[in-house]
Amino acid sequence: MTESILVSVEAGLARVTLNRPASLNAMGFEMAGRWRDVARRVTADPAVGAVILDAAGPAFCAGGDVLEMAGATGVEVAATARVIHDGIRTLIESDKPAVAAVQGVVAGGGLGLMLAADYIVASERASFASKYANIGLSPDLGVTTLLPAAVGQRRALRFLLQDVTIDAATALDWGLVSEVIEPDGVAARAAEVARSWLAGATAAYGQAKRLVRVGADRTFAENLDDEARSIGALFDTDDARARVAAFARGGKEAQ
Repeated sequence: MTESILVSVEAGLARVTLNRPASLNAMGFEMAGRWRDVARRVTADPAVGAVILDAAGPAFCAGGDVLEMAGATGVEVAATARVIHDGIRTLIESDKPAVAAVQGVVAGGGLGLMLAADYIVASERASFASKYANIGLSPDLGVTTLLPAAVGQRRALRFLLQDVTIDAATALDWGLVSEVIEPDGVAARAAEVARSWLAGATAAYGQAKRLVRVGADRTFAENLDDEARSIGALFDTDDARARVAAFARGGKEAQ
């Protein structure tokens, strides 16, 4: 049986690939559990410093697998959503920065999977839609939180309450994606972004990502305490001490 999600780790970089191209990578019941397990695996692996999230075939993710859902109960659908949510939360709250390489269609819950990444490289041919109301359902997979955080509440409401499909240029203008490039370059650019994290102060990038991502759910005081703990812990690492010492030497030489 072909894995619905592929995962590999090489030289500190984890690649997570949605792998149901014939179904536009729609999230089915088995795939939900696989997503949660892969997210737990890559975020717990000390050898992983960064993550690439991509997809096989012409689409990134068309949301939930409606054909599978048609034979399920509401209880089953809710339970499956919670499994996927666990994977999304695990990735977002981790200290592993993630970049998504996005091509083709992103719809429904696919938006939530995409927005679990911290940096999004989109193809000029990508398109983005809600489509939840078209089948009488409300958003899941973090869309009602992650989408407003990315584009603002008014645009999120327009997007969810109207049958709107936006192109890549509009997505960039709204802040839904980080950059838009020609289709053949998406994979290479996503890898370049991820490797730049690995080549730099990897732990610092990871903590910056984590602090921003979890900050919205806490008080300002809690965020300040976490920032103080994080900078103090990083300051005592060999990497930070070497970088601080090099910066200090450069400053003295310039005087």
